[in-house]
Amino acid sequence: MKKYIILLVLIIVFIATFFYRQPLYNIYRTYIVKENKNASLNTSNDYSRDYDFNYVQLTDTFTPNNFQDLLNIYYTVLNSGATNFSFYCPDEYQSCLDEVDSLANDQKTLSAINNFVHPFNSFKHLETTYDDYGKVTLKIEHIYTKSDIKLIKAKVKDIENEIWKDNMTETDKIKEAHNYIINNSKYDKDRSDKNIVKYKSDTAYGTLLEGYSLCGGYTDAMELFLEDLHLKNYKISSENHVWNALYLNGSWYHLDLTWDDPITNDGSDILEYNFFLITTNELTELEDEQHNYDKNIYSELAV
Repeated sequence: MKKYIILLVLIIVFIATFFYRQPLYNIYRTYIVKENKNASLNTSNDYSRDYDFNYVQLTDTFTPNNFQDLLNIYYTVLNSGATNFSFYCPDEYQSCLDEVDSLANDQKTLSAINNFVHPFNSFKHLETTYDDYGKVTLKIEHIYTKSDIKLIKAKVKDIENEIWKDNMTETDKIKEAHNYIINNSKYDKDRSDKNIVKYKSDTAYGTLLEGYSLCGGYTDAMELFLEDLHLKNYKISSENHVWNALYLNGSWYHLDLTWDDPITNDGSDILEYNFFLITTNELTELEDEQHNYDKNIYSELAV
């Protein structure tokens, strides 16, 4: 009889443990492991921006209460240059893990957040994992390697010493950088039309060091010069295109080097200014397909 009672107790304990495994697991992590849910981020690098945008803002609070908090956490972590970071969803935010899962699989939103980050801190791959305890972990692989950055920075500095003069205005310097990039790189038709990859043309490395560009390369390269001018800026993208947005003399403007470097039938090089520091109204009058962007994300440029 005693054996049956012991067996019954063990079965009850097993069943109770199975059905209450998650609360028991949480108690274990909270009181036994003493895992601290109050995450903090103490990492930053030379490319971390210290300003906010309408769509995402820097935060020092890593306990989210809503979806906007999640966007801000992702932006802050990416902006810091970190490669690994964990935060926790609080019990009060019951839909938190569901919204984390949705965000982790939303490439459009993740790409948009990436557009607000300095090119050297932007991600090539972003992995989000989470557990039932509410722990969310971000693992980031960056587009630019340390060796790439070293070479690109040296090239940018050489170019600036060549084309910028002390008496130039910010607009003059932007124009000189615009002209240099276009005059010293070609659109990578083999990659865009035939998927033949010979150059890193989707990055500033391909544009500045190899002389071949796609729209991402033009945009990243231009962004590096805008950063050295200490101008607030970001990349702005539509479904199939990307270009620069910047804040200059109290107003936001579009700047598209790809479209100012048109492909010609005879292969001749042309330098244009149709998309040089233009307003949203002017952009719409010129072209409304490739530049049809989400006004809710890039709302600084709203008419």
